[in-house]
Amino acid sequence: MKYLAILLVAVGHAWEPLREGSRTVTALYTLVYAFHMPAFIVVSGYFSRGFDGSPRRVRRLITGVAVPYVVFEVAYTLVTRWTDDAPDRAVSLLDPLYLTWFLAALFVWRLTTPLWRVVRWPLPLALAVAMLATLSPAIGKDLDLQRVLQFLPFFVLGLLLRPEHFRLVRRRAVRVLSVPVFAGVAAVAYWAAPRGIYPWFFHDDSATQLGAPAWYGPVTTLATFGCSLVLVACFLAWVPGRRTWFTSLGAATLYGYLLHGFVKQAAGPAHWYDHPWIHRPLGAAVVTAVAAVTVTLLCTAPVRRALRWVVEPKAAWAFKDDDAAGAAARAVR
Repeated sequence: MKYLAILLVAVGHAWEPLREGSRTVTALYTLVYAFHMPAFIVVSGYFSRGFDGSPRRVRRLITGVAVPYVVFEVAYTLVTRWTDDAPDRAVSLLDPLYLTWFLAALFVWRLTTPLWRVVRWPLPLALAVAMLATLSPAIGKDLDLQRVLQFLPFFVLGLLLRPEHFRLVRRRAVRVLSVPVFAGVAAVAYWAAPRGIYPWFFHDDSATQLGAPAWYGPVTTLATFGCSLVLVACFLAWVPGRRTWFTSLGAATLYGYLLHGFVKQAAGPAHWYDHPWIHRPLGAAVVTAVAAVTVTLLCTAPVRRALRWVVEPKAAWAFKDDDAAGAAARAVR
């Protein structure tokens, strides 16, 4: 599931320059954005269930999320000075640039995991937080808090899921039903393509910032959550349950996520999208295939071995040994 979700993330980014003038691409883009990040975030929440704030978990959070965030935030800032023709763009660790927002969000979400484990109604509470966030255009860009708060319910949902819940959506009846459901949503997306509804699925602005009355925010939060949840269930129903050639790639999706952005950023200065044939159906198909192959290669073992030091650094020198850290924690308690 992680591999297929990150594949859709890369394809969605590759489609962005093709939206203008193509109703079909815009519809597919809307459909994909309605569930690909929610699916990835649900899985992230599911694998965060064991976070308990212990020194070992905090150490892993720092090395696996915080350090890569700092490294790639600086890297993307330097790269976009060239690709976006913005030589004066400053490095700001508080204003996530491009793909790095997810690392900032994951850091915040995972730190709040103990809270969601003790409150009585975690998912309704997370939905209420997301709904209130859409009412506040004053929420700034610090750590991309709009996205952090609006995507929060999907992370909390992942925390609540158990293996039996995944088995429920893998029943044959659900698989069969998911086909007309996806087809119906695709038809709605095609109808809505000229109306530009896809920004609501980005979850990075308040309702008024999207040009809608404030009350649209809470209502749309519930509507998009329900839509995304149904599509995530359909997506899960289609994910192969057996071990496949790409199963192992799911362990390296962070590599594909963080690295494919550099390829996408290079597309502008390289004028890859300037050729007229790219904006035709065959060109869109080629762009889709190239994006899929690229992100797949970036998830392979050679890339992981070469860049583990930056994406999954050990940084043992920065921490006390586990025994000393555990003793210190017990002394505090």
